[in-house]
Amino acid sequence: MSKLLIVESPTKAKTITKFLGREYKVISSFGHIRDLPKKSTAVDVKHGFAPTYEIPVDKKDKVKALKDAAKGVDDIYLATDEDREGEAIAWHIAEVLKLDPTTAKRITFHEITKSAIAEALDHTRRIDMRMVDAQQTRRILDRLVGYELSPLLWSKVQRGLSAGRVQSVAVRLVVERERERQAFKTDEYWSVEAILSKSNSEFPTKLVAIGDRKIDKLDIKTQAESDAVVSAVRDADFVVKSIEKKAASRKAPTPLTTSTMQQEAYNRLGMSAKQTMTLSQKLYETGRITYMRTDSTNLSEQFITATQAFIQAQWGNDLVTGGVRYQTNKKGAQEAHEAIRPTDVNATPESLRAELEPGMWKLYDLLWRRTVASQLPSAKLERTAIDFTANNHTFRGNGSIVVFEGFMKVWQASEDKILPTLSEGENIGKAASVTPEQHFTEPPARYSDASLIKVMEEYGIGRPSTYAPTLNTIETRGYVLRDDGKRLYPSDIAFVVTDLLKEHFPQIVDYDFTATMERKLDQIAEGEEKWKEVLGDFYGPFHEAIIGKGAELTRETVMKVTEIGIDPESGKMIVARTGRFGPFVQVGELSPDKNAEKPKRASLEKNQTIDTLTLDQALKLLSLPRTLGKHTNGDEIVANVGRFGPYLKCGAINITLPPEFHPATVSIEQAIMLCTDGVAKKIKAMTPLAELGIEPETKANIVIKDGRYGAYVTDGKTNATIPKGIDPKTVTLNDAIDLLVKKRKAPKSRWKRKSSGDDE
Repeated sequence: MSKLLIVESPTKAKTITKFLGREYKVISSFGHIRDLPKKSTAVDVKHGFAPTYEIPVDKKDKVKALKDAAKGVDDIYLATDEDREGEAIAWHIAEVLKLDPTTAKRITFHEITKSAIAEALDHTRRIDMRMVDAQQTRRILDRLVGYELSPLLWSKVQRGLSAGRVQSVAVRLVVERERERQAFKTDEYWSVEAILSKSNSEFPTKLVAIGDRKIDKLDIKTQAESDAVVSAVRDADFVVKSIEKKAASRKAPTPLTTSTMQQEAYNRLGMSAKQTMTLSQKLYETGRITYMRTDSTNLSEQFITATQAFIQAQWGNDLVTGGVRYQTNKKGAQEAHEAIRPTDVNATPESLRAELEPGMWKLYDLLWRRTVASQLPSAKLERTAIDFTANNHTFRGNGSIVVFEGFMKVWQASEDKILPTLSEGENIGKAASVTPEQHFTEPPARYSDASLIKVMEEYGIGRPSTYAPTLNTIETRGYVLRDDGKRLYPSDIAFVVTDLLKEHFPQIVDYDFTATMERKLDQIAEGEEKWKEVLGDFYGPFHEAIIGKGAELTRETVMKVTEIGIDPESGKMIVARTGRFGPFVQVGELSPDKNAEKPKRASLEKNQTIDTLTLDQALKLLSLPRTLGKHTNGDEIVANVGRFGPYLKCGAINITLPPEFHPATVSIEQAIMLCTDGVAKKIKAMTPLAELGIEPETKANIVIKDGRYGAYVTDGKTNATIPKGIDPKTVTLNDAIDLLVKKRKAPKSRWKRKSSGDDE
C-alpha cells in the first residue's frame, strides 16, 4: 500500500522521512501553491467577497510534482503546520488535487518526532474550514486595504507607498514614540555616590536624605548643590544608622511563546525578530523544538514528567518541584496549544553544540534553559539595605545574597552586590571617595524589535505569526529606519502617511479597532462569527471613505511645508518638504514663470528628519554640491550627498564618503587622500585577476575577479563564488563554466512560507 504525505517545507519533509516506512513518500509543496493574483484585487466584493486564486508561475512545477506524486497512491495525508496558515495551505493542496475537504486526511503535530508523527497518523481529521475561512478573511482584508488605500497614497503622497491593516498601526506606534521624544524637555539633575569600605571590601552607597528631607532622583538640580554635599561629608565619619534585611523570592519564568522568544532573543542574543523566526523554523523542522508560532505557555504532562526526572538526575531532590503548570489566559484559536520547548529535555545544549550551526545553537540554548527554568523552584534571596549617616547626610547601600538558587541554576545569575557584615552604630570611618555625577533626564527610548513586539502584543495587534513579518515589512518599505543602536525611528514619509491615515482613515490605524479585528478573526476560526459578515461590516464604510477622500484630498493639503529659517545669503525662507525622492530643503518657492531660475534644493541625509532639522544643517545641505579643487592627477573633486549617502566625485569615479567626514566640511587634502585610496580599490576590483576565455555556448568572456566575499568567476551576468580552499590561479575555463552552469540552475531563493501577516 502506497501513501503520500504532503508538508510545506523541504526540511520538514526530510526530517519526517526518517520516521516513516518505505510505503510512505513525503513531498513538499514549498509553502502556498495558490494565491490571489497581483495584477488585480481578485476579490468579488459584489458576490460575497469571493476570492479568485491562481497558481503563480514559480509554483507550476511544484504543483505538477504534487499531482504526479498523487497518481495511484492509496492514501494522501495533508501534514502542513497546525495554525491557520497551515490549514489554508492544506485546503489549497486539496483543491488542486481535487480532494474532498470533508474526507481528505488532515494530520497535525506539535513536534516533529517519531512518536508525534505516529500519533498524528492514527488520528486523522478533516480540514477545518473555519480556520481556512479565518485565514482567507485576513488575506482578503489585507488585499482590500492594500489595493484600495495604496493607490490613494501614490496620488496624494508618493509613488510606491503601501498601507496595511497591521503594518500601518505598527508604523503609528513608532511615529508616536518619536514625537514623544521630540516633545520631551531635558532636565539636569545630580547624584552623589560615596564608596565605603570595611575589611578591604568596598561597596557603593548613594545619598538618600539630608537631615529629615528625603532626596528623590531630581531633587539636586545643580553642581553647586552636589558640591555642597561633597564638602559636608568628605571628611566625616560614616556610621551605620540602620540595617534592614528582608527575605525575598523570585519566581521561575514562564516557558516561551513566539512573542517572548523574540523579545528574549533580541535582548540576550541581539537577534532580530526575523532572524529569530528563521532559526526557530529550522530548529522545529529538524525536530529539535516544538512548533514556534504559539501564544500558549502550557507544557505537556509527558514533557513535565520527563523534565522533573532530568532535574532529579542532574541536581538532586532539592530542585524537584513535581512539575509546574502554566495556564494561558489569551485565546488564540489559530495557534498551537503548547509553549515553545525542546522536544527532548535530555538533548542538552552542550550535547548539541557540535551538531547545530552557531545561531541555531544559541537560540536552542536559550529555549532549553528557559523551559527547564520554568520547571525549577523559585529562587530565594536575602535583600539588605544599610543606611549610613555622615554629618546629617544619609547614604544607602543595597545588596542581596542568593540563599537558594532555584531556577537561577540554569536561567540567570544574580548580579546584586553583596554587602559586608555590619552592626547598627558601627563607625566605618571616612569614605574612600565621594563623587558627584551629572545626569540628564532622557526621553522614552526608541522601540527595539523586542519592545515593539511587546507593545503590539499588549494592544492585541497581530498574532504570533505576524510580528516578525510586520517588522520586516515596515523596514523594507522605508517607513522605519534604524539608528546606531539598531533601534527603530520613523522616516519623514512615515510621519506624513501616519498623519494622513489618522485624520482621514482613523480605523486603519486605530489600536482598538485593529485588536477587535484580530479577535473577530479568532472568532471566525472558532465558528462564532461568519467571515462574509465580518468583511461586509468593514468594507462598506472603508470603500466609501476611499471614494470620498480621493476626491477631497489634494497633494498640497497632505504634503505640508515646514519653514526652517531665513537663508542669510538670499534673504529667502528655507523650507523643507517631502517629494518624490524623499525629504528635501529648498530656498524660496518655485516661480510660476517657467523661464525663472529654479530654487536651489538639497536632499536630507539618511539620519535626518524634517521635524528635527536645524537651520545650520539645512545650510550645510544647500552648500552642496561643493567643488573642493583638483586632485594631483588633474581630476576635479566634488563633495555631495546622493541617493546612497555622502560621496566624493573623483573625476569619473564616485567614492563613498566615510562617516567621519561630511561633504560640507571635508578638506581638499582629506579628499585627495580618500580619492587616491578609493579609486585604486575600484580599479583593482574592476581589473580581472585572470581572463580564462570564451564560453562556447553563451559566447561570453569568462574572467576571475576579486570581490567583497573573495574571488569569483563571472560572464558579466552571472557571478559564481570560487569555493574556499581552491586557489583562483588554478581555476581553468572548464572549471569556471561548471561553476557558472551550477549557479544558473540553482534556485533564486530559499523556500519561505508567506505569512498571513504580510500586508499588501
